[in-house]
Amino acid sequence: MTQTERLHWLVAYLLDERDEHLGAQAPAGEGLYRLYRSLVNVRPPAEISDEYLRIEDAYLQGRLQERGIAEACEAESVGGLLLWRGDITRLRTDAIVNAANSQGLGCFVPCHGCIDNAIHTAAGTRLRLADAEELALRSRHGLPSELLTGDAMVTPGFNLPTRYVIHTVGPIVRGAVPNADDRAKLARCYESCLDIAAMRGLPSIAFCCISTGEFHFPRDQAACIAVRTVRTWITRAREEARPVPRVIFDVFDAEDERIYRSVLQGS
Repeated sequence: MTQTERLHWLVAYLLDERDEHLGAQAPAGEGLYRLYRSLVNVRPPAEISDEYLRIEDAYLQGRLQERGIAEACEAESVGGLLLWRGDITRLRTDAIVNAANSQGLGCFVPCHGCIDNAIHTAAGTRLRLADAEELALRSRHGLPSELLTGDAMVTPGFNLPTRYVIHTVGPIVRGAVPNADDRAKLARCYESCLDIAAMRGLPSIAFCCISTGEFHFPRDQAACIAVRTVRTWITRAREEARPVPRVIFDVFDAEDERIYRSVLQGS
């Protein structure tokens, strides 16, 4: 199959699940991809055929090669930590951090611009299925069936270049400025993710800018908390002779890069 044939096959399968079909005026090119993405975004973590998963894997791996993989070694050392600007779904590392919601199943809004949506789309249908399995396992062990703010869980990366995705739920800033509880919970996100990375012996972890998008945490304050928390965690881990992963701060735009560079250089 060509990439176009795979995409048509995937869309037809997903529409058939909904008792819908591509009409004579079916979209092409980017329009067809957006339809596929929308169908994946809204699909619940229900059973799906092995054939679908095999074809989706081939399609997403092909798309990843077209987009290009970025290596962790491309990150720049700034103030003793690493900074990289780009799309985290292209970054080959041991773990990336997903800014999740409390449901823990990814974003269900078609083609939404959040990182949760981007990560689940690029990873493929397998990721939401793994989310559901992990949440069910947590529930069987007496843990909440949803992710609490500051909590984290880990799944494989599937069709992402990363080995694992660590999902964490940042605080939603309700007022004009974050309060003490918001700041503490954001710090806890970074600690929870680093704890998982250390427990699994992962050599590297890349953080997105947690809570600064849809959750409205001011970007400069969030960066200060992120850098301070990571540095404190690393110091403590070394004192306790625990594994310390290489930490990459991933930023997506020029403003975030400016903020992180300033914080990393100034502290």
